[in-house]
Amino acid sequence: MKYDHILIRYAELSLKGKNRKQFEQKLERNIREVLKGFEAIKVKRSFGRMFVKLNGEEETAVCQKLQTVFGIHSLSPSIKIALSEKEISEGALWAAEDALPSGRGTFKVSVRRTNKDFPIGSQEMNKVIGGHILRNMNEISVDVHNPDVELKVEIRSEAAYISSKVLKGAGGLPVGTSGKVLLMLSGGIDSPVAGYLALKRGVTLEAIHFHSPPFTNERAKQKVEDLVKVLTQFGGTIKLHIVPFTDVQTLIHKQVPDNYEMTVTRRFMLRIAEKIAKVNHAKAIVNGESLGQVASQTLDSMYTINSVTNLPVLRPLITMDKLEVIEQARKIGTYEISILPYEDCCTIFLPAESKTKPDKDKAERYESFLNLEEIIDDAVNRTTSHEFTASADEESEINELF
Repeated sequence: MKYDHILIRYAELSLKGKNRKQFEQKLERNIREVLKGFEAIKVKRSFGRMFVKLNGEEETAVCQKLQTVFGIHSLSPSIKIALSEKEISEGALWAAEDALPSGRGTFKVSVRRTNKDFPIGSQEMNKVIGGHILRNMNEISVDVHNPDVELKVEIRSEAAYISSKVLKGAGGLPVGTSGKVLLMLSGGIDSPVAGYLALKRGVTLEAIHFHSPPFTNERAKQKVEDLVKVLTQFGGTIKLHIVPFTDVQTLIHKQVPDNYEMTVTRRFMLRIAEKIAKVNHAKAIVNGESLGQVASQTLDSMYTINSVTNLPVLRPLITMDKLEVIEQARKIGTYEISILPYEDCCTIFLPAESKTKPDKDKAERYESFLNLEEIIDDAVNRTTSHEFTASADEESEINELF
């Protein structure tokens, strides 16, 4: 006997009411996509659950892939057993012996009977299975509060599924159920984490990066592309838009006082991002700002910068401190890429001091000396785009995600 299925439990999908079927269908498609490198597997959806039939594929590798899929609450390697009291008891005994190879420890049986035609109730089956295990394993005892192993038995219409461990899933909503957003991806630590957290809420993600050669080199652009590749492990195909930003930054540097330069630069970034978002049917912009972290991320700065767009600007990191962001970046595998010493455009022409409370009217007055529409349209027209897709053969280093 060996584990032949992965039982998948949903995250927030149970709260979706009449829309639940659409969310489940999207989750099933996402699971099929992430497991496309495993040719033998079969995916089946049942009410409240999904099952991956392994057909000989390696259980651990499949579970690791599934743990990156948003919309999954938890998953368990399971054995599929015929609907008979004897076979279910034998399957549970095998699972207990597999989980406690020394033959020592404590256990608990949790039966969930969705098949009401099965003649034995859940509580009675707990006793039947527990008694069978106790009779066949001499150095084991029951602990219903803090067991070494909890044997979960799901009695469904077609079969029973037995598991001895529960692996945590990514949670959230299936990618593609919440509309499209455009992530402002700088190449630093924060914005990839913001992208990951946005994906967790079910969005389809595209990214925009402002590239300023020769001040930023090709390695800086490659760094951003590598970050996008990591995010594809969670979000599937992601389109990256590279905006040529040198001319814009040079003009701002010549025309705008030093202490307003960063504010005006970010206002231009947001205007360009808005245009590209609308062309690509994105309904919001996402960035990696955290309140008060730097001069451009005070409430006054956010107000002045945000005033140039009517699109929602989502900030998943708004309440997080830097250490929390770094911890998350390490878990998802972006941190080591983000700290590579290749500067992005935000480090160019840095003034000695930036305004922490920039005035919107002053920013607008400084911008009045620039031909806004011409500058923005030129940058948008020269933007290049490239799609990145998660590869079954190219694994990112995702460190202790759960």
